[in-house]
Amino acid sequence: MNSWWRCNEASLRTLHVLLLGQVVSFVLAVSGFTSSFIADLGVDAPLTQSFFTYLCLALVNGSILLYRRQRLQVSWYWYLFLGFIDVQGNYLVNKAFQYSSLTSVALLDCWTIPWVIILTWIFLGTRYSIWQFFGAALCVAGLGLVLLSDAGVGGEGGSRPLLGDTLVIAGTLCIAMSNVGEEFCVKKKDRVELMSMLGLFGLLVSVCEISIVELKSLESIEWSTKIVLAFVGFALSNFLFYTLVPFLLKISGATMFNLSALTSDMWAVVIRIFFYRQKVDWLYYLSFAVVAIGIIIYSTTEKDPIPSPSPEDGNLSAQYQVLNGESTESRNAIPGS
Repeated sequence: MNSWWRCNEASLRTLHVLLLGQVVSFVLAVSGFTSSFIADLGVDAPLTQSFFTYLCLALVNGSILLYRRQRLQVSWYWYLFLGFIDVQGNYLVNKAFQYSSLTSVALLDCWTIPWVIILTWIFLGTRYSIWQFFGAALCVAGLGLVLLSDAGVGGEGGSRPLLGDTLVIAGTLCIAMSNVGEEFCVKKKDRVELMSMLGLFGLLVSVCEISIVELKSLESIEWSTKIVLAFVGFALSNFLFYTLVPFLLKISGATMFNLSALTSDMWAVVIRIFFYRQKVDWLYYLSFAVVAIGIIIYSTTEKDPIPSPSPEDGNLSAQYQVLNGESTESRNAIPGS
């Protein structure tokens, strides 16, 4: 038995990663579907949607952190910054469902990858190969086909698709900024502390912004069982996504993670076909194929990351080399992510 396990350990680990990756991918697709469904019900409250996700993160992970009675390993103001930009990213992406289709939002969410490349190049000193840039360029080209379709070449869904697409792209920039910081904390600090602080400060930022921009929208909502269930579904799926992604990033490489996360776009297409009873324009399929090829090229040409200094070394100011593989891990470190 031990001999068999050693011989098949690599295969079993790969199968484990694939299964977990598909769970994360499905949860991400469900999160997008419920957000789109909330928009279809006439509810315009993207901040309130995220509020319940942050509440779950703060309660569950915060309770564990309090039980441990340990001091914060990262200063609170960094978590405030991460919470702020994470809220903005979720707000912009969820807001886009008011104007664009589920498929467009799902595909344009891939903009996180080029944003992460730029941010890690500038702030973390990461360097990439020519093939990785080629793969990222293919992703951008594929996303351009979505814009072309939504501009009127047969695209369906959404009242103002170009505005919705713009909101998604802006939201992915915020998400990429948040994920670069979260990636470091997950790998070099404490996962529970990150999730609890992100939930706490995300909750506080959401409350402040809801009181400013969303009170009238909440007052106009005619609450029904469908709306309540949609909010619950979004909160639970987003909470599961935030919770599972760190585990996936720790046990798998960037290639497995990105290929798994990529299938969430196909789940979104399936949901649109079977639940919305809508036709999907042929440009969407071409876009998906181009984006898939680009991400595969990017992922398969990665190199092993250079070891970075640990917090125990007392040299946190040293350059943190995310290098190639790690940078793509931020792809859906969130919905709304």
